[in-house]
Amino acid sequence: METSERLIESAQALLWERGYVGTSPKAIQERAGAGQGSMYHHFRGKPDLAVTAMRRSAAQLRAQAEEQIARGGTALERATAYLVRERDALRGCRVGRMAMDPDVIASPELRAPVQETFAWLIGHLSGVIAEGVASGELRPGLDPDDTAAAIVAVVQGGYVLARAADSQEPFDAAVRGAVALLAAQAVPRA
Repeated sequence: METSERLIESAQALLWERGYVGTSPKAIQERAGAGQGSMYHHFRGKPDLAVTAMRRSAAQLRAQAEEQIARGGTALERATAYLVRERDALRGCRVGRMAMDPDVIASPELRAPVQETFAWLIGHLSGVIAEGVASGELRPGLDPDDTAAAIVAVVQGGYVLARAADSQEPFDAAVRGAVALLAAQAVPRA
C-alpha cells in the first residue's frame, strides 16, 4: 500500500478514535509506519491530511447510507432501512464525531466535510420522504426536510446517548422510537 494511503487510513482511524484535537501528526505517522518527511511530502500538514481523511470517511458513510436507502421498496421501508442499519453506537459516527471537536468547528476547511455530508444525507432522505408523500404512502402534511433532519438527528443523538451510557441500548431505543414515529405517518391502505 502506498505511503499516502497508509497515512490517510491511519488518520481516519485516529480521528474516529481520538478526534482531531487528540490526534497528533506523530501518532498518524507511527500508525502508518511512515516518517515525518513522508507525511509532509504527501500533505501540507495535519489539517490537509485530516481533511483528506474526513472526506474519505464521509464518502464511505454516504456509500453505506446510499446502499441501505437504495435497496428498493416503499419510501417507509427505505427510510427505515437507513435507521435500522447495524451500527456500533459506542464507537459513534466517523463524521458526526468531528462536529464535537472545537478545532474542526472553528475551521471552515475542516468543518466542510461534516457540513457537506449531513446536507447530502438530509437531502437524500428528504427525497425519499417526498416520494412517499407524493405517492400517497405517507401523510400529505409530512414535511420531507424536517422529517429527514429528525431522522439524522435521531441517529446522531443516539450515538451520544449510547456513549454516555456505555451501552448500545439507548441508541437502539432511539431508533425504535423513530421507526415507530415514521410508521405512524403511513397512510392506511384500504
